[in-house]
Parts: sequence; C-alpha cells; structure tokens
Amino acid sequence: MPMRRPPIADGAIVVADERIAAVGQWRSLRKRFSGPATDLGDAVLLPGLVNAHCHLDYTDMAGLFPPRKSFCDWIKLITTEKAHWTYSDFAKSWLDGAGMLLRSGTTTVGDIEAVPELLPDVWDATPLRVISFLEMTGVRSRRKPELILHEAIERIASLRHGRCVAALSPHAPYSTTAQLLRLTATAARKRKLRVATHVAESETEFEMFRDARGEMFDWLARNERDMRDCGSVSPVQHLARQQALGPHLLAIHVNHLARGDATLLAGKKVSVVHCPRSHDYFKHAPFPWRTLTRAGINICLGTDSLATVRNHPHDQLELSLFHEMRAFAATQPEVAPERILRLATIAGAQALGLQRKVGELSPGAFADLIALPFAGKMENLHTAVLHHSGDVTASMIGGAWMLAPR
Repeated sequence: MPMRRPPIADGAIVVADERIAAVGQWRSLRKRFSGPATDLGDAVLLPGLVNAHCHLDYTDMAGLFPPRKSFCDWIKLITTEKAHWTYSDFAKSWLDGAGMLLRSGTTTVGDIEAVPELLPDVWDATPLRVISFLEMTGVRSRRKPELILHEAIERIASLRHGRCVAALSPHAPYSTTAQLLRLTATAARKRKLRVATHVAESETEFEMFRDARGEMFDWLARNERDMRDCGSVSPVQHLARQQALGPHLLAIHVNHLARGDATLLAGKKVSVVHCPRSHDYFKHAPFPWRTLTRAGINICLGTDSLATVRNHPHDQLELSLFHEMRAFAATQPEVAPERILRLATIAGAQALGLQRKVGELSPGAFADLIALPFAGKMENLHTAVLHHSGDVTASMIGGAWMLAPR
C-alpha cells in the first residue's frame, strides 16, 4: 500500500541502505534487482504511521484522571500530578509510550517535551524518528520571553542526532505571552524550525479570547497573566495577530472556529492535528472537519497522551494510531477508509515537514514500513487495515527491522 498510488497485488519493495530504491510488482522487481529477499506471506505492507502529536512523558498517567466537567480543572490536576514526578518517572513514562507506538505501527512521532532534560538519552533508547517540540510557557514563572526562547534555541543547537531533531512549542495562546508567540514565529522562520501550539482546544479558551471572560479568563487573571490580549478575537485570530501562522505551524486540536478562521489557516498553509480520543475524553464540540477540509487545510492525526483517553472496557489503554483512526471513523462515517489512512501517513508527514520522506512507500523515501496480516480481497484492503487491532507483525525503520517479521 504505497499511499500515493493504488495498492499493488503481489507487491515488493527494494531497500538500499536506509531508503526505498523501488516499489512495484515482485515479478518485475526481481528481474532488475538482486540480493536477499524477505517474503512476508499473507500480509499488507504499508508505510510506518506518522503520529503528529503526542505527549510521551505522560504515558504512565493513563487512567489517573477520570474526565472532568471543566477543562481548567483537568489542567490543574495534571499540573499537580507532574509536580510529584521525578526525572526517572518521566523517563520511564516516555519510553513506555515509545514502545507502545513502535508495537502499534508508528515509526515517526511529533512529541511535546515538557521535560527537555530527557533529550537526547531517550532518543538513543528508541528506534523511532522523533521530532521533539520543546514546550515553553512562562506565564506563571514570570520569566522573560526572550530568555525562554533563547534557552530553547540553545538546547536545540546542542542536540545532534542522526534520526531525531528538536523543534519549538509555545504551549498554547492562553499559557504563553503574545510576545513569546511572536518571537517564536520569527525564530522558526529564520532557522527553518517546526512549531507546535495547542490552539482553540476548549470552549473556555475560545470564550477567554473572544469575550474576555469565563472560567479560564478568571483563573489566569488570578494568576496574574496579562489579559490585555483578550477580547474580540478567536484564538486563531490571536495567533494571526502575532504573525504566528505559517507552513511551519502545527495547530493542535482546533476544535472551535470563528468565522474566517479556516480561511486564515488555509491562507498561511497551517497544518491542523486532530486527536480523536482526546477530543472524546473532553466531550468537545464536534470537530469542524468539513469546514477545515473545504478550506483546503492539511489535517492529520495524533494520539495526544494517555492522560486524556477514556478507559473503555473493550479498548486497551495504549498509544495507537489505529485506535485514533477508528475513533475518527466513528464520528466521521462519511470519510472513506483510504482517506483516513492518509491522515495517519502522508498528511502527518506534511505537517512535520517530512513529506516524500516518511508516510509513503516511494523511491527516495526512508525505508520506514510496517506489515499487518491480510489474506482478503483487494477491494477490502483499506477497511481491513483501518480495523487492524493488536501489534503489527513487522516494523522497519531506516532499512532495519525493528520488529522482525514473524
């Protein structure tokens, strides 16, 4: 299943070093190439999944927080829990999450790093391709935005890794200052860095910026956040005012839109990351799929963290894009399985700036691929892949088997 072309029956892939050299039918490729061959039997071979948004270091918080009526209450709960965690707790949680992703078919992940001190050690401990977005806030600490950004840029410059890279994440418009958003956008354009920001996630955030009132407004005002940037704008329009929109930006969640927001995002070629199970956990308003897609916005999928996944009796608490794809399909039944699979592959690659490198099987792309059992008819292929459950049967990253075929 190459993703940019129709599925190939009796297909094969030629791998040279870390990349794909050719894709086609076995009968054709075996005449052109020599070398050892691996027969996967009755299976479907597809690109490794691209998880555009995750919080790996919150993995071990799974099930700790039953859903709350208030988004602000949840923020307070997780902030309190994090204060009790040690470096070792976060490291174990990060690695537990990375292991889940690998087993469930992800090969590339965009991860928010609340504890950047974990890098680069955790990078060395996983075969995943990781884009680590260094989280920046600063409202409660009262630290100068210039200093916050300078420290993040210096950390990025100090990190050298063949497979993983670091990027920037001003956490959200409500938890950062307008100046930090502006400075981050300028630095990202200059240094060609990706930026991830949680935006328009909750109704209370939307109310804070639009009406300069509500639970989040009052809570942050009590914590001495400068609230003069609130009133008469949506969160997306607030980002636009700070010149923070652009192709470098991953806008995480985007559950609430004002008139014109989708046009703003589309005009600046912003990618939107939807996290279906997290969306269900908070019982947000319906995700504006049609509005965003009609505007031509690149939409992809992320898992978010297990701290925001409901503990359903028949749904194991694990990080898995297959779970997210099925959760998306349940709320958007009109979207074809083939398109949903693109949200977890090609679209995620585009959001992370890795288009033509990951999320597809094509010559020149990294040899990142996974295999699933399949012995059905070709016309049922996409549906069968969408409904796969359990571990993948094989996983390759950069031309090397990480989970060997079995």
